[in-house]
Amino acid sequence: MKNTLFIALLISFYFCNSQAFSGKGDSKFQVGANFQNNGTGLNLSYDYGIGENISLGLSSTYLLGVEEKIDAKFGDRYDLRARFNANIGNVLAIDKNFDLYPGLSFGLKNFGGHLGARYFFTNGFGLYTEFNVPFAEYNSDDLSPAEELHNQFTIHIGASFNL
Repeated sequence: MKNTLFIALLISFYFCNSQAFSGKGDSKFQVGANFQNNGTGLNLSYDYGIGENISLGLSSTYLLGVEEKIDAKFGDRYDLRARFNANIGNVLAIDKNFDLYPGLSFGLKNFGGHLGARYFFTNGFGLYTEFNVPFAEYNSDDLSPAEELHNQFTIHIGASFNL
């Protein structure tokens, strides 16, 4: 499974262009791996620039590798989030190809925050990493191990593309 995902990512690199966030009308698509306690998975996100330093988007995570001791159904493995980002890469003026973006997310499982960074090596390809943390769980009364899957610190690493 890991080899198939890696090959799919490599192929997709050749079909997309990208640069750091450039403002209103700019859109980014990111695909990457999700790492957390008791599972790993796939993360997809899409951000659309609505202002010079502001973007809105969607993010979805599906956990593929959940530990066997956790009885996780499809609904426990899947999460969808609306997100808000403050793209401050151009404010920091580190590099024109670098973007740092703190943000908030409203998901099916919780309300949380994230801090991400992306760097574009060419006009067609960049890498990103993102750290996510829940601020408030929607069902905070005695969560089952399966419900706790999306209510913990996570790390995403992957590729970023400009659409």
